[in-house]
Parts: sequence; C-alpha cells; structure tokens
Amino acid sequence: MLEETSISERRACALVGLSRDSWRHPPQRAQHDQATSQRIVELAHERRRFGYRRIADLLRAEGTKVNDKRVYRLYRLAELSVRKRRGKQRLKLERVPLHQCQSVNEVWSMDFVSDSLASGRRIKCLTITDDFSHECVDIAVDHGIGGEYVVRVLEQVARFRGYPQAVRTDQGPEFTSRAFMAWAQARGVRHILNQPGKPTQNAYIESFNGKFRDECLNEHWFQSLKQARAEIARWRADYNEIRPHSSCGRIPPAKFAARHRQSTGGAVTAPLQTQE
Repeated sequence: MLEETSISERRACALVGLSRDSWRHPPQRAQHDQATSQRIVELAHERRRFGYRRIADLLRAEGTKVNDKRVYRLYRLAELSVRKRRGKQRLKLERVPLHQCQSVNEVWSMDFVSDSLASGRRIKCLTITDDFSHECVDIAVDHGIGGEYVVRVLEQVARFRGYPQAVRTDQGPEFTSRAFMAWAQARGVRHILNQPGKPTQNAYIESFNGKFRDECLNEHWFQSLKQARAEIARWRADYNEIRPHSSCGRIPPAKFAARHRQSTGGAVTAPLQTQE
C-alpha cells in the first residue's frame, strides 16, 4: 500500500491490523536457533534416514538443550523431511506376536544380508542382534559363510557376552547344517526356526537389517573386503553406542543394556543347560 498509494504508514498499518513497531522491526531468528538449525542440517546429511525425533535425541546427547517442537520447526524450515517409502501390497494375514524378552542374552536373532564390492564380487554379512536390548551383537563379513563359520562367530562372541538361551533363525542351510545343530545341542541353546516364507516371525532382525541396508550398505561403495569390514564395524559401533533407539527409551542400545545389567546386579543370562 505504501508503494502503490500515497497513504501514510500509520494508516496502512491500521488497515491491515499491524503495529508500526512490527513493521519497522521485523522478527529476527535468534542466534541459538541459527546454530541449532545449522547442526540439524549437518546431522540430517550425515544420517539421511533420521527424522526430527532422532535428530533431537542426538542434539540432546551433545548437550544442546532443545525440545522436539523446536527441532521440528527448524527441521521443516530447512525442508529436511524424509520421504516415506511406499510399501508393497501384501496379503493381510494374522500377526503372530513375538516372545517378549526380559533379559539380555535371552534370545539372539540371526540372518544374512548380501551386498557386492565395486568389482562385482558378492559379500555376505551375518547379522546377530539381541532381542531384548536391541544391541547388534556382531556382524561377520566375508565372501562365503557356512555353518561352521557361523559357529566360530558365535563362539567368539560368547567369550565376551556369554551364551544365549535361544537363537532365532530362518531355515537357511547355514542354520540347519550339522555343525550349527551340533553346536546348539552341545551348548544347551534352544533353536527357534521360522516357518518358510514368513520373515515377520523374526521381525526384530528384519527391522535391524532394514536399518543396516539404508544407513550403511546403501551409503558406501566398497572397494575391498577389508574396507567393507572396517566401515561395517564403524557403523555397528555407532548403532550400539550413539544412535538412539525408540524401543530402548530413545537411548543407544548399549546404554540401555548397561542400565539393565546395573539393575540386575551385573548378571548375565546363562544358557538353559550345558552338555560337554
């Protein structure tokens, strides 16, 4: 109105219901908001599949006092919303609830994830997670992993964590081999097998594998097996010790497991029976 007509500033502000002070001094973003917004953008580019809630968790872990509403506002202003993936159309089947674990090492879930090097040669990743703490127990990476290889990995992990009461797997040849079945029987570990064609019966490991693909495998172009092992080990440490997990009260799985061990006196769940 001031540009197109000859009316005064006082009259123009009165017509649109705007105070003259607001017109002369437009709102400026606070210095704190600018620094926080810059850090949000950096975290969003580092972790492309993170929404504003997990980014808020990371900010608070770094010592920034900020609530979810402010992070959401700055997140939207920076146009950082994660695109939702369209799920496949599946048949509506009755869901079978998973057993609710009560302690660390009660049930471990295992599965395989495949990828390839820049040369085209395939690599295989054996992922192992704890169903209670949601920790990534281990990720073994090699060109080929058979039943005996799986047993060696489990024995190595058990030196530090102890043996699980049970392991949950699909019916792949590595998990139904004589070496694996003999190991489970000798160590008193119950083997829970999924029904064929029903991966949702092992939903914990399927959820973890989805994160592993999105945040690690899809973000790197591995030149060698050595590089793949190093990058995957770095991502696993980040997942366990830094990345907040919603099922753990929005804290890292390792911290959640440490709190549980403190509350139970540091006890580690032993296998049901041991046969030497």
